[in-house]
Amino acid sequence: MNFNNSIPIYMQIINELKKDIITGKLSPGEKLPSTRELAIKYSINPNTSGRIYKEMEREEITFTKRGLGTFVTESESKIEQIRDDMAKDLINDFVKGMTELGYTNEMLISIIKKESEEK
Repeated sequence: MNFNNSIPIYMQIINELKKDIITGKLSPGEKLPSTRELAIKYSINPNTSGRIYKEMEREEITFTKRGLGTFVTESESKIEQIRDDMAKDLINDFVKGMTELGYTNEMLISIIKKESEEK
């Protein structure tokens, strides 16, 4: 994974894990790698891995079973909420960028329709 210097690494990894959850790469209830395994996978400090899991648990994306590890939430509504939140962020970034380029809402809708028809 190539990290963006303007966003904290732990947030980038959280977003990557969220994408894996909403796309089904990680299933509801699936056990996540240990903090040490996560640190090795992303070449980060194990403390950063712990911070990632702590933040994800705070957001109710994961849960921890003492002695067993950290698991993906089993709540389909939570997974749907994550998907919706990520979609809103993408849309907001897109609209902001296009508005800065001088596009109106009508132009944006037209571009989106055109591009989606070509896919």
